[in-house]
Amino acid sequence: MNEVVEHDSPEPPGNVPSKDSDKIQIVYILYLLGLVIGITGIVGVMMAYIYKGDAPEWEQTHYRFQIRTFWIGLLFMVVGGILTFVGIGVLLYFAWLIWLIVRCVKGMKYLSNKQAVPEPGTWMF
Repeated sequence: MNEVVEHDSPEPPGNVPSKDSDKIQIVYILYLLGLVIGITGIVGVMMAYIYKGDAPEWEQTHYRFQIRTFWIGLLFMVVGGILTFVGIGVLLYFAWLIWLIVRCVKGMKYLSNKQAVPEPGTWMF
């Protein structure tokens, strides 16, 4: 007899949120606020560096994803600033804006499902 057992638990096994898991969401929100108030992105990356060591493995993927989002985004901004002189920097700024929003929204989606970020080292989404 092959019986299928369904689990109603919303949490995947082993992905129990730590007491500090709200900080992950705060970092995503700080990054999005950084689009309006620039300094919040710096606060967010500092929080990610501070809290990543004490987090469970699945939450560490979020912190790694957030840290990479900051540094890759900063690279986009520097290159976009340089390329503004030749006219295509504005397009790069727009691409960075979309990229940042998508990364933050996807990260928050994984976090709300209590899932690790599948590829935290990626440059894309």
